[in-house]
Amino acid sequence: MNSGTDIGIGAIHCVLPDTRVAVEDLPEFAMLDTAAADFARGSGVRTVGIFDETEQAPLAARACRELFEAHPGEPDVLLLVAPRAPDVLLGSDAGRVQSEAKLNSAFPFTVEGLGCTGSSTAWALARDLLVADPGREQVVIAHASRPTGVDRIRFPVTVVGDGAYAMTMVRGGRPVLRAHREQADGSFHDLFRVDYKQTPWYEWREVCQDTSRYRFQLATLSSRRLGAMVDQVLADAGADRQRVKVTLMQNVTASAYDFYTSLLGLPIHPVCGRHLAEYGHLGAADVVLNLNALLESGELDQGDLVLVLNNSPVAAWAVTLWEV
Repeated sequence: MNSGTDIGIGAIHCVLPDTRVAVEDLPEFAMLDTAAADFARGSGVRTVGIFDETEQAPLAARACRELFEAHPGEPDVLLLVAPRAPDVLLGSDAGRVQSEAKLNSAFPFTVEGLGCTGSSTAWALARDLLVADPGREQVVIAHASRPTGVDRIRFPVTVVGDGAYAMTMVRGGRPVLRAHREQADGSFHDLFRVDYKQTPWYEWREVCQDTSRYRFQLATLSSRRLGAMVDQVLADAGADRQRVKVTLMQNVTASAYDFYTSLLGLPIHPVCGRHLAEYGHLGAADVVLNLNALLESGELDQGDLVLVLNNSPVAAWAVTLWEV
């Protein structure tokens, strides 16, 4: 996807907890078997940020309220990137965020079923919505990350922290979304499951149906898909790898940064590892947190290209090229 229409980011606001808890102090750590405990220690996560008990929609609404307090506006659309589990069944989390954030002019709906990759899909969809209708001026995207159930250690994937964000896509925004590609393989749809119908929420446990399939088959497929998609996105934008100033990705494990750096020949920026170590994995919020920190760091100049990789255990992949 690429055109002459300059649509990019209007503003970003991230909400992070003040409270940090060391991974080995999490309640479930003492109950882990040796393999899971070794994984948690070696994941690259030192602490996770934890909010006081709250649902996800209020966190996403808070991110929206605080964003528009600092950057007043009337969004036409609210895209809620779905959490791992909805706050309510038969109700509308997106409607709740709209109501609690007082975004009465925004039509709310949810981008769901893509895990971490949902944020990348949402910003591409937001761009398309603005291109499709010249009457639209602004789309707001929001997401809140909390663990499913009580456990934060997702063996063999990552350790989950709390966080939320809101961001807007607007005409003339910077950085500009220059090119985007996404793919999915639905055969991995049930690799991870939570038996929520037969158990109360405090007994929910995420189960990986086949750890070897996750660690080997999905990892191999992800490396092939992302490698090809990076080439496609750069070709769409008429750029080469030498022009990419920074590469970012989601924060799952420290070893993933080395893997993709070696695979792509594009070093993953250290801001990703710093956020992983301090906050843990924030689901679909990772790439937004990393991009926002990079933009605020002052190390980028106008015209620099930033490549953002994103993938998830449901086998969804996205690559986006932004121009600062």
